[in-house]
Amino acid sequence: MTTSDDHAVEVRALTREFGSRRRPDAVVTALRGIDLTVRTGEVHGLLGPNGAGKTTLCKILTTVLLPSSGTARVCGHDIAASPRAVKPLIGIVFGGDRGLYGRITPRQNLGLWGALYGLHGRELRRRTDALLDRVGLSERADDRVDGFSRGMKQRLHLARGLVSDPQVLILDEPTTGMDPLAAYDFRTLVRELRAEGRTVLITTHDMAEAEAVCDRVTLIDRGRVLATDRPEVLARRMSAYERVEAAAVSAAVAEDLRGLPGVFSLDRTPDGRVSVEISAADTTGEVLRRLVASGVTSLATVRPGLAEVYRHLVQDRGMRVTR
Repeated sequence: MTTSDDHAVEVRALTREFGSRRRPDAVVTALRGIDLTVRTGEVHGLLGPNGAGKTTLCKILTTVLLPSSGTARVCGHDIAASPRAVKPLIGIVFGGDRGLYGRITPRQNLGLWGALYGLHGRELRRRTDALLDRVGLSERADDRVDGFSRGMKQRLHLARGLVSDPQVLILDEPTTGMDPLAAYDFRTLVRELRAEGRTVLITTHDMAEAEAVCDRVTLIDRGRVLATDRPEVLARRMSAYERVEAAAVSAAVAEDLRGLPGVFSLDRTPDGRVSVEISAADTTGEVLRRLVASGVTSLATVRPGLAEVYRHLVQDRGMRVTR
């Protein structure tokens, strides 16, 4: 497979299967011929539900798992043939408490991880202090981690992922457990990392997060790539779909609209506010006409966001994506 200096991650026809020695027939396919390119210096979102294959792909890129077939390269190095060349180039942050030692301090955690990457003495202390300051943990640097909130632990995870000064940073659900302010600070940090020329791959369920920080997004479901593009382009490609929002809509009118051909979904709150997702261009006018005829005066049409795009692309799965 050819590589390019413009590509930090290149994945081609990647497949991963999980089997059982006791039941050879019970094979689970987590990835089904994945193709993915992440450009150097790009923030790339990997968006999909639980079980879509996101974490499996991240584990392969970080050499934790080997693919069943296909190829993957990080900064030009094949992850299967040259894992030792790949590992120093990648920082990884998995969600949850994995990888942290609760009985020691953030400073000691980072010191341990830095030593594993060959850092010692003054350079290790300098980098540890800088990272703790960057993620807002300087004042708690010498407290035991097991007394931290989940959001604080996640910030320490981010610092740990940066301790080796990686070219590519892989963040698996990085804002899990963060409060809104911490999540905002995280987004600022991601933009800073991009400005430094680092490549960031983020897996997330958070549509707003993906739209806010990602240059491009790949939608993945059941181990297959559904689409890859800039968030706003993905929404524009779904131009047949619109959302109509209105206030003071009676239950009877809402049910009338729900039965129209081309209405994908309709949600109504107890106070009469409705959000109508439309899957056919000529339906929008009819929805607006019926709302106006019923006396509704507060209404608007909205261009689909990433959440709507994702819902339409995976509608045959029967899952529901929260807004």
